[in-house]
Amino acid sequence: MDNSLLVAQNKLLTVSNSFLFCSYRIISFLLDRFSPKLEHRKTEVFHFLRFTDLFNLPPLNLSLLGGPILQPKNLWRYLDFIFDRKLIFCTHIDFYANKVISTVKCMKLLSNSTHGLISQQKCFLYRSYVLPITVYGF
Repeated sequence: MDNSLLVAQNKLLTVSNSFLFCSYRIISFLLDRFSPKLEHRKTEVFHFLRFTDLFNLPPLNLSLLGGPILQPKNLWRYLDFIFDRKLIFCTHIDFYANKVISTVKCMKLLSNSTHGLISQQKCFLYRSYVLPITVYGF
């Protein structure tokens, strides 16, 4: 089974991990009973934190359920958004800004020293390729 999401909210990470463990146990029991298979290796853990003092976040141990021991990730990609722990979105903005800059630089390769693109063609390319990246993340 792909594309599942379990969410637990608590100020203490150990309590949050215990909630996630219980939820994961219930989901895996139900899925084993009704025949869809749960892929343990595709499971990820991510914690949203306001403070950055914690470098060694507690892992989520799923070995009792036949799964792996999951280490929390620093970044989480979901629906082409890049989330970091503090929800600052700097990584997301940097990624798409670099993508736009490289697209604009590649547009310069379409013209050479003798023949260049006219302004209407540049505007069309900008609207077709650069704006969808900045607005929609394509």
